[in-house]
Amino acid sequence: MPQIPEKIHELTVGQLAARSGAAVSALHFYESKGLISSRRTSGNQRRYSRDTLRRVAFVRAAQRVGIPLATIREALARLPEERTPTREDWARLSEAWRSELDERIRQLNRLRDHLTDCIGCGCLSLDSCVLSNPDDVFGERLTGSRLMAERGSGPGHA
Repeated sequence: MPQIPEKIHELTVGQLAARSGAAVSALHFYESKGLISSRRTSGNQRRYSRDTLRRVAFVRAAQRVGIPLATIREALARLPEERTPTREDWARLSEAWRSELDERIRQLNRLRDHLTDCIGCGCLSLDSCVLSNPDDVFGERLTGSRLMAERGSGPGHA
């Protein structure tokens, strides 16, 4: 990992990418989504404060556990401007995200448990499908998969 002298307080996008492990395109994307910010030099080049390294690490860690970028942006917006997330921030936010992650885990377990029922069925002729039609919400009205019901409801569809 390239070292940046302590006296340098701003990083180029290339330096930030090298230090954070994020692609330059990802950093530009994070900036476009309001997750990180930069200032522009007189030559219109981006410069990031050193604190941006921790913000990028925070974003990437949250993404790895499945937190959507919009949720991450909301969390970062609650921090005072320009302050980097601390361990305490991560602990507080990750605790708030725990119930959302637990629900996703329950859904994934349910999908996994029903996956063997689905293999080879084709899904187009079933009266109910636990993967695309959980709890058979369409079974009261229609047969077949949920996608066929939605696509076939307009004019010109069989």
